[in-house]
Amino acid sequence: MIATHRLGTVSLMDDGSQGSRSAAKLNIEMTLTPQESVTTGARVEARGVGRRFLTPRGPLDAVRELTLSIPAGEFCVIVGPSGCGKSTFLRMLAGLDAPTSGNLAVTRPDGSPPANAVVFQGRSLFPWLTLEDNIGYGLRIGGVAPAERRAQTERLLAVLGLTRFGASYPHQVSEGMRQRVAIGRALAVEPDLLLMDEPFGALDEQTRYLLQEELLRIWERTGKTVVFITHSIDEAITLADRIVVMSAQPGTVRAVIDVPFARPRRTTDVRSNPQFGQLFTRIWELLRDEVDRARHGQEQDVTR
Repeated sequence: MIATHRLGTVSLMDDGSQGSRSAAKLNIEMTLTPQESVTTGARVEARGVGRRFLTPRGPLDAVRELTLSIPAGEFCVIVGPSGCGKSTFLRMLAGLDAPTSGNLAVTRPDGSPPANAVVFQGRSLFPWLTLEDNIGYGLRIGGVAPAERRAQTERLLAVLGLTRFGASYPHQVSEGMRQRVAIGRALAVEPDLLLMDEPFGALDEQTRYLLQEELLRIWERTGKTVVFITHSIDEAITLADRIVVMSAQPGTVRAVIDVPFARPRRTTDVRSNPQFGQLFTRIWELLRDEVDRARHGQEQDVTR
């Protein structure tokens, strides 16, 4: 599923229904080298953001007093214990939910509203469409001309290493290839902000490593802002410019950690660097405290 926020393209809901149909000219150039890439992503400013839900047992603060700045073009990874509000915050960034307190702004460098796209975990492709048509779906309902749409999707298929499989259907390819298509579908609408909610969580380890490399390669070429949620410390260190460690519910920012590894980045080089283990330990020590807090809170809920 793709969700776009505050832009003139299209929004796709869970049922595949269409949102805004106003068409923006979409022109993705995917042949840049890392040295030629430019920062075209959105900037995120969250100030004291909170999200409260009303439940039969009373108010529930999923997120409270969350303050975070993400500069344009950054690859930001969020980690935290289960139920800490990571996905709630991502949904607010996508415009699928709204804060109940604080201020949240997502803007282009020129101050205009951005195009956002979301890649969720698990199967989100339309099974009756080919891989090529899945990638081009947002372009089609956004009104992009067929010739331009085909050129865009063919270019993305090449970038994703799927040129030979454009005419295949989702059930005919592997889970890893399906997830690559989901990423391509999000990139097709040329988002300023790419939001990814555990997109590789259901994949086997080898496929996950390959897609991490693929994602880094694409990101380094496009300069988009990425906010990526994961439970894997390994994955966070491998991908991120900065890692945001969230607290147990109600979720807020416990720590923001800079990742020291240079760009462009090879995942094997990162994992073999002595600093990798030191960074892993530092993040886990922060997370372990929050995981213990989350478990303690869940135990209290059960005994009430």
